Amino acid sequence: MLEANYFDLGVMSVEWLAEYGLFLAKAVTVLVVVLLIIAMIASLKGKNRRAEGTLTVNKLNAQLARMTERLGQAVLDKPAFKAMHKARKLADKANSKAGSERSRVFVLNFNGDIKASALENLRQEVTAVLELATPQDEIVVKLESGGGMVHAYGLAASQLTRVRDAGVPLTVCVDKVAASGGYMMACIADRILAAPFAMLGSIGVVAQIPNFNRILRKHDIDYEMLTAGEYKRTLTLFGENSEKGREKFQEDLENIHRLFKGFVGRYRPSLDVEAVATGEVWFGLEAVDNQLADEIKTSDQYISQRVGQADVFEVHYVIRKRMQDKLSSGLSATLDRLLLTWASRFHNQRFW
Repeated sequence: MLEANYFDLGVMSVEWLAEYGLFLAKAVTVLVVVLLIIAMIASLKGKNRRAEGTLTVNKLNAQLARMTERLGQAVLDKPAFKAMHKARKLADKANSKAGSERSRVFVLNFNGDIKASALENLRQEVTAVLELATPQDEIVVKLESGGGMVHAYGLAASQLTRVRDAGVPLTVCVDKVAASGGYMMACIADRILAAPFAMLGSIGVVAQIPNFNRILRKHDIDYEMLTAGEYKRTLTLFGENSEKGREKFQEDLENIHRLFKGFVGRYRPSLDVEAVATGEVWFGLEAVDNQLADEIKTSDQYISQRVGQADVFEVHYVIRKRMQDKLSSGLSATLDRLLLTWASRFHNQRFW
């Protein structure tokens, strides 16, 4: 009798869990459907409106002055603080008299991922700055990227080419890494400044693709792919890859590498491209020795130096997402972040 009671209790627990799981699945389904409907309605309402962005400008001279003033007030005695304050006032007065004769430095930031997601911000920042910048001014780009998609970084590099074409001096500061597509951008600069342990180079091309054809055949699953054009697809995920397809894929990689080397050589003619276009990376002083960089200096050092010589402005373009964009992107954001995180970790180890 006791055993029967335990058995009945176990059955009830399993049934309750099954019912609860079914209820939870229904609730999640309803929630997803509601979110999709809301996203569709919001999309219909705002389909003719583009996402707006805001350009923010921060004068670094004023920011540094405030920080120095605050620190001086805390650590100096009254006579020393007054002397410092007086010297600061005289310097500000002299700079004010210089007026329009004083040169300007515009600081931009580019933190690149595999997709070069910061590209849209860079486009807007470069467009805005070039409306005012003259050959007497300077644009400084604090660049951090291990590279990524060829077409994305090609377009990102083109934004810096616009600066060179406008005749405005361009300096790129690399504090951590400018590899592959990141170096494609950096090489356009008139000067490349690198931190002592920054990594530069990786002038090479890599592509990796898994193939599940043997698994499909093992389970008697057919996969068909129809194309028009002999090389519309060379390597595939699920089909059986041919040696001819592999050769064509390798040929395409070699062609991209050739174009990459030509691009770097065009903007850094003193660089022995063939010697460094092996896919390797170099640290700081090694990069300078190999002429991948021009000087060992961090972005903080350089910008602090320029603050004493010019008016320095940090420029950011921030895109404000519309409601429908937030809702629609929210549904896939978790999965997308997960995939990109793991891909980026592997990617940054290999420096594509």
